Amino acid sequence: MTIEELAIYLKIAKSTLYKLAQEGKVPGKKVGKHWRFNRQAIDDWISVSSGKARSNNEPTP
Repeated sequence: MTIEELAIYLKIAKSTLYKLAQEGKVPGKKVGKHWRFNRQAIDDWISVSSGKARSNNEPTP
C-alpha cells in the first residue's frame, strides 16, 4: 500500500502517517523516496496496539 492508500484505510491525515512512519511507530518500508506498507502487517499492528490500549485501561486487582 502507498501512504495515500494507507491514510484512507486508517482514516488519518497523510501528514500524521508520515510522522508515524518516520518515527517507526507504524510498520512500513521506505523504497527510494516512497513509503510502502503491507496490509497484513498493518492489521497485525492495529490488533497489537488495540490489545495494549485495553490492557492499560483494565483495573488492577
